[in-house]
Amino acid sequence: MVRPVPPQVIPRPADWRLGAASPWAHLPPVALRGITVDRVLGALEASGQRGPAPEGIGAERVIGPAVLINEADTPGPHAVNAAVLALLFEETGEARLVFTRRSSSLRSHRGEVSFPGGRLDRGEDAPGAALREAYEEVALDPALVTVEGWIHPVLTVVTGSLIMPIVASTPSRPLLVASPAEVERVFDVALRELADPANFHEEHWRIAGRQIPGSPDNSFSVWFFEVAGEMIWGATARMIHELLSVVLLPVS
Repeated sequence: MVRPVPPQVIPRPADWRLGAASPWAHLPPVALRGITVDRVLGALEASGQRGPAPEGIGAERVIGPAVLINEADTPGPHAVNAAVLALLFEETGEARLVFTRRSSSLRSHRGEVSFPGGRLDRGEDAPGAALREAYEEVALDPALVTVEGWIHPVLTVVTGSLIMPIVASTPSRPLLVASPAEVERVFDVALRELADPANFHEEHWRIAGRQIPGSPDNSFSVWFFEVAGEMIWGATARMIHELLSVVLLPVS
């Protein structure tokens, strides 16, 4: 049973407007089904995102469709200082992703849906941080996890974190227990549901004083996935958007 969802603070500007359908909305329904873990890993391999992330990937700020850093306009280089675990497992021929709803008592991003993760400790790499944080937040046994690949880093506006998403898998549904100090709910969603065009919408936002290169009106896209009784947006939605784009819209 899905518990009541605490209200999220979504800072929509007064002049926001709806955007386009999902980039995969034109695909036939059959293409949005049967998204297995092997299919995801094959797509990551084809896009060059299987295995360890390249050294220094967070050192230069690159804006483009693949990188999906389109909420922020902070110039200059950034170093990865946080990591999250995009954990996949498979049931009935469909890959599923694990999410958490953050505690409403946290200082930042309270009540928001995210992947397990957090800041890197000194001397820690992104996969190590993602696995440690997943253990602390949802008691995920790192011995059961295989690190598979990565998604491009995403820069957050509120905290200024450059987050490296690490794609990983477990051979079956993991036993997860939410740490109440950090997590109000742990749940999972099939990629098939996330890919359903009915569960996605895009909004265009403008922020006073923010210049968006290539945008004639300085607007930028914000993506939303409404699944499992939750609204996923912000940095996590951008990570999902890239993962689905890699799987469903491979570059030939």
